[in-house]
Amino acid sequence: MQKKDDRVLVYGGIRLSLPLLLAPMAGLTHSALRRLVQEQGGVGLLSTEMLAAKRLPHENPTLSPYLVRHHSEQPLSYQLLLFRLEEAAAAVATAEELGAAAIDLNLGCPAPDIRRQGGGSRLMEEPELVGRLVREVRRRTALPLSAKIRLGEELNAPRLRDLCCLLEDSGLDLLTVHARLRGEPYGRKPRWEWVGKVKQWLSIPVVANGGIFSSADAAACLAISGADGLMIGRGAAVRPWLFRQLAEGLANNFSQVSAGPDRAEKAAIFLRFCALLEESFTPERRLGRLKEFTHYYARNYQFGHYLAAAVQSSPDLFTARQRAEQFLATA
Repeated sequence: MQKKDDRVLVYGGIRLSLPLLLAPMAGLTHSALRRLVQEQGGVGLLSTEMLAAKRLPHENPTLSPYLVRHHSEQPLSYQLLLFRLEEAAAAVATAEELGAAAIDLNLGCPAPDIRRQGGGSRLMEEPELVGRLVREVRRRTALPLSAKIRLGEELNAPRLRDLCCLLEDSGLDLLTVHARLRGEPYGRKPRWEWVGKVKQWLSIPVVANGGIFSSADAAACLAISGADGLMIGRGAAVRPWLFRQLAEGLANNFSQVSAGPDRAEKAAIFLRFCALLEESFTPERRLGRLKEFTHYYARNYQFGHYLAAAVQSSPDLFTARQRAEQFLATA
């Protein structure tokens, strides 16, 4: 009998050498962070930020900060915010033209403005529409198709099971479950055991998301959920080297964990991110993205709030980098 390789994830015809996925995150999962994470190693699948299906066909891929990408960013999944059937065809066609390796549907975003439009987690309350949307996208593409959900408005196993089974029956190849209810904040401990329930209901791969910031978190999540893979969100911005550590952990059943970067290496990673911003974006697009990243990366330092404040108060990227260098020299 062939031994199962827990370091491989196959879905919809795509083979990921590592079952470690970068989460789509507004303001974070852009080209600079994707390249930074990829350079650190260990990531199996990259992702775009959430892309509005209505606007996607009209965006300029060489100028849009949501679409700019480097040729090394492979494989790259495109996440669509789609809630109108008539917008599916053009959005899917555009994603294919741009070189998407896979397509992901956003069914879990809890942001109020997205929900007011009828998208994100609001779609989980309309299963008939969700089924039609998935079937329409499935009809339009042969690319691997996934979706990302939360657990719902409340813990309701029959309702969640019906939705998950509907998604699989409608043509989904993989499902990612953020293990929190729609209204629960990120500070709330994730309910990984509910990912395990979803795993039992479905035959397609199930990926766990939420609350994974270390190898210990990853090991606990996999043990509790039995998930086929892990999707890392904010943890990738805090520790861009986390994927490498998780890949090493998967290789040895998390029996040992390599040390993270030292002080000089952490500083170099931050400055590399600044350089990638300059390579990827026009000047007016850089500072806001550095501020968003620094909000998370500063957690690596005992007095990281000084780093975050210095960057937040900077008028431009040059000043922000200078102030950051001053902090990093003594951190």
